[in-house]
Amino acid sequence: MKIMNDLKVLILAGGFGSRLSDLTHSLPKPLVRIGRYPIILHIIRIYLSQGVNDFYIAAGYQKNEFLKFFKFNKKKFLNKKNPIQKKIIKIDGKDCRINIIDTGANSMTGGRVKEAFKYIKDNLFFLTYGDGLANVNLSKLLKFHIKNKKLITVTAVNPPPRFGEITIKNSTVSNFSEKKKIKNVWINGGFFVVDKKFIRFIKNKKTILEQSPLEKAARINKMSAYKHYGFWQCMDTKRDRDKLLELINKKKYSWLNV
Repeated sequence: MKIMNDLKVLILAGGFGSRLSDLTHSLPKPLVRIGRYPIILHIIRIYLSQGVNDFYIAAGYQKNEFLKFFKFNKKKFLNKKNPIQKKIIKIDGKDCRINIIDTGANSMTGGRVKEAFKYIKDNLFFLTYGDGLANVNLSKLLKFHIKNKKLITVTAVNPPPRFGEITIKNSTVSNFSEKKKIKNVWINGGFFVVDKKFIRFIKNKKTILEQSPLEKAARINKMSAYKHYGFWQCMDTKRDRDKLLELINKKKYSWLNV
């Protein structure tokens, strides 16, 4: 699908990563390593492996660490005079455009999208978080979005189970089930397709994407959900990171098996 190859990807990468505080004292969470590489590089490879190579990183906390990782000129810094830095690098032998934007240390997720959109002029773009991996078929996701004619499409996933379930009758356990996915429960898995008209729902830097903008889009029937049944794993906690590390140690890159 040619249009997909022309789309840009916006990665939200400016949060403090407080639940991984032992790893994020001096690094933004997307630069926390899973194996040899930080999670943001694994995210980039998801898109790159499917033909998308233009990335905008919405940075905030420890923003200049991204410049260091992607080996920008040592004299380059993100500041008010230079809020964006650009570079073409090779990843897995493919040319990859990296645009790093200072979207503010204290901006919320919606605010980062609005700030980054000053530099993304396209009618459509991909959007995802800087801490989640999935083997989403991006071409199918985009076709789904275009077919449904909404302002934003979210990839919906079954939440990974954390606990087993027991059924109790008169103090006796009648059924014990170890962790199972809850079939009828869907959560926001990131991996959005966004129409530029959606940006008007974002008021300012303090706007949280997952609150009023997405709530309003759903309320006026301008949001669709693409159900993803494959692999998905976020990295909110150390436990989540350990799950991803286990896969990498076994050389199981499930997020690339589309």
